[in-house]
Order: sequence, then C-alpha cells, then structure tokens
Amino acid sequence: MTPTIVIITIAAYFGLLMTVSYFASRGSDNSTFFTGKRQTPWPIVAFAMIGASISGVTFISVPGMVEAKGYSYLQMVLGFIVGYFIIAKVLVPIFYKRNLISIYGYLEERFGRNTYHTGAWFFFVSKMLGAAVRFFVVCAVLQLLVFTPLNIPFVVNVVVTIALIWLYTLNGGVKTLIWTDTVKSFCLIMSVVLCIYYVARNLGLDFGGMVSAISEHSSSQMFFFDNPMDATYFWKQFIAGVFMAIATNGLDQDMMQRNLSCRDSRQSQKNMIVSGVMQFFVIALFLLLGTLLLIFMQTKGIAKPDKPDEIFGLVASHSSMPVIVGVLFVLGLISAAYSAAGSALTSLTTSFTVDILGAHKRQGEQQLARTRRLVHLAMSAIMGLVIIIFYYMSDSDAISAVYTLASYTYGPILGLFVFGLGCKRTVLDGAVPAACLVAPVLSWLTQWALKTYCAYETGFELLLMNAAFTCLGLLIFSKQANYGKSAD
Repeated sequence: MTPTIVIITIAAYFGLLMTVSYFASRGSDNSTFFTGKRQTPWPIVAFAMIGASISGVTFISVPGMVEAKGYSYLQMVLGFIVGYFIIAKVLVPIFYKRNLISIYGYLEERFGRNTYHTGAWFFFVSKMLGAAVRFFVVCAVLQLLVFTPLNIPFVVNVVVTIALIWLYTLNGGVKTLIWTDTVKSFCLIMSVVLCIYYVARNLGLDFGGMVSAISEHSSSQMFFFDNPMDATYFWKQFIAGVFMAIATNGLDQDMMQRNLSCRDSRQSQKNMIVSGVMQFFVIALFLLLGTLLLIFMQTKGIAKPDKPDEIFGLVASHSSMPVIVGVLFVLGLISAAYSAAGSALTSLTTSFTVDILGAHKRQGEQQLARTRRLVHLAMSAIMGLVIIIFYYMSDSDAISAVYTLASYTYGPILGLFVFGLGCKRTVLDGAVPAACLVAPVLSWLTQWALKTYCAYETGFELLLMNAAFTCLGLLIFSKQANYGKSAD
C-alpha cells in the first residue's frame, strides 16, 4: 500500500468530516458547543456512542491482544453493560435534574469549590493522557505508512493531524461530534466486517469454515475462571469493567457531554443502555478479526512483530491482500482516531472553560466564544506535545496503557462521586485535593506489595483501589452532617 493511497483515503475521509461538520455547525453558539442545545434524538446518540467508545487504540490493539489474552476483554465488556445500566439509572437523572453543563458542577454543590476544581483537574489530566495514548497509536501507523517513506519527521505528522482535528471541531462542538461520530460508527463497523470477509476469503474459508477455524483456535477462549491470581480472571475483569464504565463514561465529561445532548433524562437513559449492549457485539467483531489475523500469519508463515499492536497493519498491507483491505484498515483507523481526538478536545475545552476558568459565569456570549476558541487552541497544542512525548516513551500494548492510566487518574473521580452519592457526611473541602493525590500513591504501593509478596497480578481492579483510598481519605476528613445535606 503506497503513501499516495493512504493520503487519498485520509483526504476523502476528512472531506466527508468537513462536510458533515459544516452542516452540523450552522447557527452554532456556545450552547450548541457545550450541550448541543439538548435536541439530539436518542437513537442517533446511541449509534454515535458506539464510535465514541471505540478509539484508534481499540482498532489497533484489540485484534492484536488476542494471542496473549484471548477474548478475556469481553469479560470486561460484559461489566461495561452493567456499568451503563447504573449510569443510566443513577447518574443521568442527577445530571439532568441540575441542568449541568459540566458534570463536575455536582461536586461543587455537594462538597465545595476545592473539590469541584480537584475533580475537574483530575479529568483534565485523565482525558489528556488517555487521548494522547489513543492518538499516538494512530500517528505511529501513519508515520510508518506515509510520513517515513516521504522523509517527514514524526513531529510534522502530529502537527498536521492535530491541526485537521482542531479545524473540524472549532465551531460545532458537541453537535458536530455526534454527527461525525455517527459517520465514524458506520465506517468502523463497515471496515471491520469487510476486513473479516477479505481475510477469510484469502484463507479460502466460507462462513461455516471461518466459524470453525475461529472456535477451534487457541486464542478464542473468552472466560477465565481457573486462576484468581491472574489479571484475566473473570470476576476481576467483570467487576473492574462495571466500575471502569462508570468512571470513564458516567464520570467523564467527554462521554457524558454527548449523553446530556438528548432532550431529557429518559431519552438519555435509552441511549446509554442501547449503546452499551451494541458495544459488546462490535468489540466481539474486533476479537474475531484478531483470531483470523493470527490464522493468516500462521498459514502464510509471517513472523510475529515485536508489538502486538502492529499485527493488524502488517496483515492489511501484506502483498497477498487486495488493496481494498489496506484502504479499509486506514479508513477504520483514521475514523476512530479523528473522532476520539476531536471529542477529547471538545470535552477538554468545555471542562477547562467552565470548570477551571468559570468563564460561563462572568463573560458575555461574544467574550465567552473568544475564550472558548483560545482554550480550544491551547488544548490542541498541549495534546500534540503529550503525544510526541508518549510516542518516544511507550513500549507496551496501548489498550493496557490506556486502562492503567485510567485506573490511576479516574479512581479519585470515582471515589468523589461514590462518597458524595453514598452518604450525607460533610467533608473538609480544603483537604480533598490532598486525599485525591495520596490515593494513587497508596494504590501504587499496594499494587507493588501484592505482586512482590503475594505473586498477585493486579489488573484493572486498580481503579477500585484508587477509589477506595479516596473514599477513605474523604471519610477521615468528614463529619456527620447536622442538617442532612442531600447526597444527590
């Protein structure tokens, strides 16, 4: 697959994004950017949320992880579904009742301004790092396919791609994201289904033969109940999935900004539940593709790459594959990457403008629009810098890196909301930042001690450790409320 084909594919997709963005952002104002004016039909949001939940990391890393971890990821996705139900029934009504622009406004009402800013800053760090991890995978692939053959350095690669994303999210905000995510969801599903078809055809497998080959392959094991000490143990993954979904979707401004664009809480609840169930089947497609890629490599005698994230791209660009497979690979990759990075920029802009600067409370419409655009530009520049740093430091599979980072940074946010919703005790607002900073340190020490002295491999349940230590810190700095302040 030549750089020219990749560039044409990217240009065509970006042209489609700009067209959708133009029509979606007409007549946009600050309300449109932040909440989409809460006029989006829930089925559109539900379909768009499939694409919003699947980043370039999923597209690259999930097919590549099946050799080492099988289909264990689906155990976590089952937990996601339960987590989405909890979000729909508990968090969505609270956020709509308060008519929040940023979901972290709840923390100010419940605890105070220091807690509010602490939650906003933890989200800022979480989303910036998470988005950088996701997007660096895509930039690395584009570097290999396009920029290196043209002798263009990685820094230019990042600057160009971030600039494109900044351009199409500049005005429309959430409203634009929902419609571009709809396009992304369609492109992603189409890409993975057609890639499965072409790989199976190359191997001479019809539908029945493909099902048999996948089910008989060693990588297709889904449930792991035999070793509680292992990171792939079912209950560890399932329970972690429940709370990971709550933390990275229900308590994430990026995801909830879309869900809060529905007309009312009932519409948003329908969207949450339907999108959660659909996500399971889409992730399953990626894992099925991963097994087919392994079978293809074994059949063709292709050496395994150093990093599992490189498997999909290696097979897609193989000389025995038709050009269309490479085009589909690039289309799925960039559709995932551009939308994920675009949504991260929008949510970071919203949170920084509303939560940290408080500009919506003291600025008029025009001045707020100027502030929002400056923040949007600054977020783009910071993200580009973090991507470059992470690119030169990373050596692990990206999906694990994303969830490890999320466990440390979303844990305190989860702890704040669990404590706030679960009891009526008042907390010393000034002590909250310290409690949230100490929690990740204690979690890291606990993780190290368990591995060193008990041979226990901590997986995604690290998130729960962080949340528990945060709740413990809040409890230490709390007292019984005298007047029964509401916890919801």
